[in-house]
Amino acid sequence: MKDLSNTIPGYRVYEYLLVLNPHEELRNKIAAVKAEFYNTYQAETSRKHSGGKPHLTLVNFLQYGLMEDRIVNRLKMIAMGYHPVKIELKDYGSFPSHTIYINVTSKMPVQNLVKQIRTEAQRLMKLNEDNKPHFIMEPHMTIARRLLPWQYEKGWLEYSHKHFTGKFIADGMLLLKRPVFELKYEIVQRFEFQNLPVNTTQGELFGTPVP
Repeated sequence: MKDLSNTIPGYRVYEYLLVLNPHEELRNKIAAVKAEFYNTYQAETSRKHSGGKPHLTLVNFLQYGLMEDRIVNRLKMIAMGYHPVKIELKDYGSFPSHTIYINVTSKMPVQNLVKQIRTEAQRLMKLNEDNKPHFIMEPHMTIARRLLPWQYEKGWLEYSHKHFTGKFIADGMLLLKRPVFELKYEIVQRFEFQNLPVNTTQGELFGTPVP
């Protein structure tokens, strides 16, 4: 349960997700796996996993809506200086005893991106001492989470022997948001990875101050 007792009255708080999205064919392939898991184990979170379509989460955080423009500008600068990333998926893993996911085998470029976001945007993503951003340092593509013990045990017994392969080029990252305690996310903005020589700490591009 999210603790919003220390937030400022009258200011709307949103839950944000920053994600990498696979291409449509791979999304559909992963969605089919999630649907099959749901049909077999009645795991509600495999069908209604947060954020809707299959994605790879980089960070999730709570923040006031009035901070959104500053966060968007910072993420835009980070993406401008980052390169497209090849993401490779293979077979299944788990977080005992509640989550089953598809393994990301190309972890390093994703982890480097998350570290950069953490270094350069963490302060903007921190709501208060009780609600700090959660950076995902172990990249994975969730199939089902918040599983009951029997769902996890039976599901992992099956999926630990199953195979899955897929890959995609992440050429940008997507920021999603929803009002706290609501279900549906909406897109805030997509940030293209442009691999330009950007000095994000100074907000400069090619040595010229960015307005």
